[in-house]
Amino acid sequence: MMKHSMSVVVWLGALAVTATLDRAQGDPAKAQEKAAAKEPATALPNCPVMDEPISLAASVRTDDGPVFFCCDECIKKYQANPSKYADKVAAQRQALATRPKVQTACPVTGEPAKADVTVDHSGGKVQLCCKGCISKFQKDPAKYKANLANSYTYQTKCPVSGEDISPEAFTAVAGGQKVYFCCKNCVKKYTAEPANYEAKLAAQGFVFEHEEDGKEKAKNPTDK
Repeated sequence: MMKHSMSVVVWLGALAVTATLDRAQGDPAKAQEKAAAKEPATALPNCPVMDEPISLAASVRTDDGPVFFCCDECIKKYQANPSKYADKVAAQRQALATRPKVQTACPVTGEPAKADVTVDHSGGKVQLCCKGCISKFQKDPAKYKANLANSYTYQTKCPVSGEDISPEAFTAVAGGQKVYFCCKNCVKKYTAEPANYEAKLAAQGFVFEHEEDGKEKAKNPTDK
């Protein structure tokens, strides 16, 4: 009887030690869950040319919206024969369909879009820059289809403050790319020391380099 009791005590003691170690080291399954929770809700898809992960800072405009790439050479190859990559471009768009985005430009004028000036279109809201653009858009939506498809950015947070971006607060970089902010004060902070905010932009899929004079440019610029 004594031996049995001692065995129970030892077994209970082992359980207690195991539980203590689990608390100290963390449960592996829960650790994996926490790690997965830190991953982006929607991973970036691949470049249609090289099948490498894209940078959202490297893109070209098309009538159906932007196409994103991993490098400058891939942009050139795509532009030489767009139809060759049609299926992979379609797959890229499907992969990006659930990723959060913000409309930043009016499809009529190209000016910053305003959240309080909207028109119903295809089951959603299209933002415009002024009330005068509402009638123009409603009269011929097809005329502005390409502009609308290219009027969004997947950068949703200001790299300085972490707040939602404003279409009216931005700075342009080489290749026609734009970095957006929550306010013009953050634009000043960013342009003074852009390298300080590289990590926050990269976390949103935007990777930039810096020219020798310190000015920022897209890592994969579309300009030749």
